[in-house]
Amino acid sequence: MNLTILVAGALFFSSIVATLISARLGAPLLLIFLVIGMLAGEDGLLGIKFGNPDVALLIGSIALVIILFDGGMRTHPDRVRVVLAPAAVLATLGVVLTCGILGVAASYLFNLTLLEGLLLGAILSSTDAAAVFSIFQSAGLNIKERVASTLEIESGSNDPMAVMLTFTLVGVLAGQSELNWSLSTVFFQQAVVGAAVGYGAGRFFVLLCRKLPLSAAFFPLLAVSYALLIYGLTNQFGGSGFLAVYLMGFLIGNARLPQIQQILRMHDGLAWLSQIIMFLMLGLLVTPSKLMEYAIPALILALVMIFIARPIAVFLSLVPFHFPKKDQVFISWVGLRGAVPIILALFPWLAGVPNKDLYFNVAFFVVIVSLLIQGWSIAPVARWLKLEVPPEPGPDHSMTLDSVDSNDLLQVLSFKVGKGSPIVDSDWQQLNMSPDVSYLGVLRKGEWIKAEQSPSFQLNDMLLVLSKAKDVKAVSDKVSTSAEQTSLDKLDFFGDFVLNGEITLNELDGFYSIKFAEDQDPTQSLSEYITEKFHRRVVVGDQVQLDQLVLTVRQIDDHDQILQVGIKSA
Repeated sequence: MNLTILVAGALFFSSIVATLISARLGAPLLLIFLVIGMLAGEDGLLGIKFGNPDVALLIGSIALVIILFDGGMRTHPDRVRVVLAPAAVLATLGVVLTCGILGVAASYLFNLTLLEGLLLGAILSSTDAAAVFSIFQSAGLNIKERVASTLEIESGSNDPMAVMLTFTLVGVLAGQSELNWSLSTVFFQQAVVGAAVGYGAGRFFVLLCRKLPLSAAFFPLLAVSYALLIYGLTNQFGGSGFLAVYLMGFLIGNARLPQIQQILRMHDGLAWLSQIIMFLMLGLLVTPSKLMEYAIPALILALVMIFIARPIAVFLSLVPFHFPKKDQVFISWVGLRGAVPIILALFPWLAGVPNKDLYFNVAFFVVIVSLLIQGWSIAPVARWLKLEVPPEPGPDHSMTLDSVDSNDLLQVLSFKVGKGSPIVDSDWQQLNMSPDVSYLGVLRKGEWIKAEQSPSFQLNDMLLVLSKAKDVKAVSDKVSTSAEQTSLDKLDFFGDFVLNGEITLNELDGFYSIKFAEDQDPTQSLSEYITEKFHRRVVVGDQVQLDQLVLTVRQIDDHDQILQVGIKSA
């Protein structure tokens, strides 16, 4: 027992320290965890033998529940409003198309029946939210909102479709069901029951948080236990537990609960812990020597997935939504596979269907190739396609006062006065800040200097203010150390000039002598022209070309109207 604890602690410790190596090399974190598990496994340095698929499935399912629940809580409603329809199509039709293309390729490459090939296609058909956003976070990428939101919601919600396809095909191959039209009712039941239970459970949990007189320390524990309860309950009623947990997390995360900050803080650590456990376990479960038996056809299948199946699925799914070509290219490239395909590959193993080793080893190999090729290249591809938007300056730390009964959401913000800060040697009165922002003083060498003492800001001071949530951006623009660099980045991205969205093309022509197309209406405003080009709601960072000018959306209001447009030469 002591030896087991020693080895487990060493693996965890090594995995966490290895994240520093990952950040330096730009390698996907999840790949690092997999490799450490493989090095400790049967063919590795420690020779640990682990071959129990039941335990692996149990641990993997619990980990996925926690990861999906955490992802749901962090999904902002504005993002859902922007891309719900295209993300939903990608999470359903896109998964089916990927399954079909990979199924045909797999049946040829591995000499399988079409049904067996489709099962392998179903196992590999979903992208991994944890893999996608851990790479975004570690690479410091701030991707255009439409693209980032589409990837976030698709990768968080396409697991249920992949699970349903895999369950169905495993049942057919194991002789437990027949492949006919009646199976469509199973898909419908999974989706409807999962959505209904998730919605009801989310609302009920919000009510519980407001009524139960629990200590604040217990609410994060209540949340994780409730997520596991709802996952199991939904599956018992024939629904998709993963869909229920994700939807429930979304409702809880956006309910403005007093306890939400404590819940999110704990779940951030739990989600990372779940990922480490899951990938270490999957690394232990695989035998690298067996992977090599399928290396060549599995590599070809991975390349088919990356360069054929995923792009076709993305382009066909997004046809009705008129996404710009470079957005589609990036979405198709960021179709990373992670833990879900490996977990799904355990189902044929447990059901005893033929070629069970093939499904698991091929899925594992394809995931590694996906993380190596796509994971390592996400940041360069995003910058090559010019999809990275300059980040907004923000506070170094913030604390939302959710428990305060206020009509406006209040936040306590702290800003470190760093090198190059625009406020060094200034005082609060010189900043001409809005009267809605209250100055609380500064922390200097750990000591609080109150606002009444009117201190001048010095290097390494921590400025403290109380602000309404809607004023955080205005405060950050004035006092954040990164504000000046952000302004330079914005000039490079948006252009040197900023125009009102209501300016007409005729008025712009007076300055730039634009050559209009024959069917172009010069009386249109910039806002109308850009909106017409995109056929739908625009987001900050959207670009269109007008003759020799590039117009970039710089600011929109809450009603999706374009307020400011950046302009630069093409």
